[in-house]
Order: sequence, then structure tokens, then C-alpha cells
Amino acid sequence: MSKSYRVAILGATGAVGTELLELLEHRNFPIADLKLLASERSAGRTLRFKGENLTVEPVSDRAFENVDLVLASAGGSTSKTWAAIATQKGAVVIDNSSAFRMNPEVPLVVPEVNPLAAANHQGIIANPNCTTILMTLAVWPLHKVRPVQRIVVSTYQSASGAGAKAMAEVKTQTSAILQGHSPVAEVLPYPLAFNLFPHNSPLNDLGYCEEEMKMVNETRKIFGTQQIRITATCVRVPVLRAHSEAINLEFESPFSSDEAREILNHSPGVKLVENWETNHFPMPIEATGKDEVLVGRIRQDISHPCGLELWLCGDQIRKGAALNAVQIAELLVEKNLLKVSKAYVSS
Repeated sequence: MSKSYRVAILGATGAVGTELLELLEHRNFPIADLKLLASERSAGRTLRFKGENLTVEPVSDRAFENVDLVLASAGGSTSKTWAAIATQKGAVVIDNSSAFRMNPEVPLVVPEVNPLAAANHQGIIANPNCTTILMTLAVWPLHKVRPVQRIVVSTYQSASGAGAKAMAEVKTQTSAILQGHSPVAEVLPYPLAFNLFPHNSPLNDLGYCEEEMKMVNETRKIFGTQQIRITATCVRVPVLRAHSEAINLEFESPFSSDEAREILNHSPGVKLVENWETNHFPMPIEATGKDEVLVGRIRQDISHPCGLELWLCGDQIRKGAALNAVQIAELLVEKNLLKVSKAYVSS
């Protein structure tokens, strides 16, 4: 006997939504019925799933009737509008926006890091920010062995973090520049092709942007401690897909690079990529389309006896968003935490 579930993807036509669709098929998630939901503007489009064309429906109250699981990736305001309606109708919502991440009643989950937190859900589980997910995968295995005291991280974030339209804009800008024309920025605030700029999310009074504070606050929540000192600098770079991060860690006692390398080489969701002879370490182009976060260039911090440096690259759309959400859904099914009464049972 096996259960299968009625699933809805909210924001199905976006970059993360289409990736969710692909992953549900590729990982053979137990689906009895699948609804694709989006705005009125995208309604009527068709997307392929297991050899069939599925029509995108406009999101509405009725769209969540007889739905067990909602995978939402349509922005914070949209999630705030529809998540409560979906849960009232009996669905569990795994939300990819920032709407609920810091709500103390909503678990913030990376399955390889804090899977037990999912058991405390009250209908909504939050998917962390992409940069936070990638960083916690690499830092958590080390933190378990020797607690991290301080994290200094600089991110190199691809256009995919701003969505499919931003990715298309970078291509258009690149073509324009190569043809001798001036690039036009409409989706992003400045031209990104052959350029980079600090992340353009709103700044607080201390001069930190919203993206940087997400990394600080979300990491502490996921790790279950407010004691870790964290500072971040987030930068948008002219890469289509896959984010990179340079991470400096300070531990309570010395942590050898060899020990860290051995730990990470056997950690879930992480792949060690290091060839010191050829200076080959993780690159966005090699992380694109991969489930694992590529980690390498692990070395002692020559400025601090308890410091460690590492470099990582991870697919922002995949593990940084869609894959993490699907893994949370799989965790709910595995642990029987998808507490619904409408699940199909088939023999």
C-alpha cells in the first residue's frame, strides 16, 4: 500500500516553479494529482509533466480545494495572501519566499541540517534563502564537530536569484555590448553584463542590505543558536545560474584543513572539488544543474589560529530553492508528517 498526494505548484511558470516540476518528475514524488497555479497573466500556458501537457490555472480560493501539498514560489506578498487560505483548506505549504522564514511558529528547514524542525509545522514550512541554504550545507557538518564562533561570508550571486527575466536580461545586455550598443537595465537596477554591484535589496540603518541580514538571521535560526557572530556582503555578478560564496570561519579551537576536508567529503549534499595542482576548485558553470553544493579551496586562515577558509558554488534554482523544497516534501512523506486526510491510497 502506498500513499500519493494531490500537489499544487504556486508560481509554476517561474524559474523555480519549472524546476520544481522537473524535480517532482525526476525524483518520482508520489503524486495523485498535480495543479499548476500562477497569476492571471500566465494562466492558460501549458507545461510538460510525465509526457502530458498540463494547463496553468489562475490562483484562486477554489484552486486549493482537495490539495494536500502546496509548493509555493511566487514571492512574499503572494504567499502571504494564499498560504493561509491553502492551510485552512487542509494543505501543507512549503514556501520559498521570505514571508514566513523568521516567524517563530514556522520551521525553517534544510533537510541535511535540521530535519527534526519539520515535525513542528503548523501547516507552513519555510524554505530558507538560497545563499543561506548553500552556506549551511557546508558549515553545519563542521559546526557539529567544533562549534563555529564567527562567520564572515561574501557572496557572488548569479542573475537566477532575480528570476528568469533577469537571466534573459543578462543575455540581452551581453549581446548588446558585444555589438557595440549600450546595455539596458529593466529587471535589475543596473546592467549586470560585464559588471557587478552590491545586492540591491533594501538597506537597513547599519548599511546592511536585506539579503545580507537574511543570511545572518536565517543561519542562526536553522542552527538553533543566536550566539554565532555572522557578517555578510552580498554581490550580484554576471553569472547566469549558480551562486558562489567565500566563507571565513572562526572556531573555538584550531580546526585543521585536513580534518575539515575529511568531514565535508562525507557530508550529505556536499561534493568536494579540489585539485591544487591545476588550481581547479568549484565554479558556477560546473555547479549548474547539480544537486550537490560544490566545496573546495579549504585552507587555514593565516590571520587567525582558529580560522578556516572555504569556497563553494551551488545551483541557486536547484538546491538553493526548488530541490530543498522537494526534499522537505519528501521528508514529510517519509516521516508521515504530511498530516492530511485526503491522501490517496493505492495498492
